[in-house]
Amino acid sequence: MAQAPTSNAPAQSRGFDFTYHVSRLCADLCQRLEEMRHIDMGRVALRYCQVRRPGGYGLQASLTPLRFEEGRLRTTRGGRHWTIQRLYGAQGQEMLYLLSFYLPRFLNQAFEEKLATVVHELWHISPQFNGDVRRLPGRCYAHGHSEEHYHAQMRRLSRQWLALGPPPATYEFLQYDFAQLRGAFGPIYGTRINTPRLIPAETELARVERL
Repeated sequence: MAQAPTSNAPAQSRGFDFTYHVSRLCADLCQRLEEMRHIDMGRVALRYCQVRRPGGYGLQASLTPLRFEEGRLRTTRGGRHWTIQRLYGAQGQEMLYLLSFYLPRFLNQAFEEKLATVVHELWHISPQFNGDVRRLPGRCYAHGHSEEHYHAQMRRLSRQWLALGPPPATYEFLQYDFAQLRGAFGPIYGTRINTPRLIPAETELARVERL
């Protein structure tokens, strides 16, 4: 088994701050991989979601865009104008994306799959970094003609990142499953955020979620 991951997260009596560590991992990925340098992690909110079923089936992680196509603030559906509830960071910056990890399911994958899953979700962020997702050609714009082919590319990108020699402290926590991490550190905790909702555009100023 690998050495226990080190932590410079804010002190807590005992426990492991998952969102702090995955945020640090994402920041390093975006710094080292040229394909992701358009991403400003200061405007990507991260959260963890507790799931009841720990098995391998179901969502591991997801990316929620907080703008509509081409970064628009509003859309029209059913003859009404809609917007997405705004989400702001601690420094007052508006967040453009919400990146979610589903525990314990995410942590119970193999190491390579966990790392590829993080890369997979970050890759969905538009190259314009405008709050919209990356749109590939064709009807299945999220993953292209094959989601498995898409994820295989993410595995290659994650191996490319490892070859660049990032500090082990940024990813060593992924070498543990949920039970092992909890056994080493105690409770696993992190940031929880309510999912921003689709709301009528005329009420947008009355519905603000702050981290």
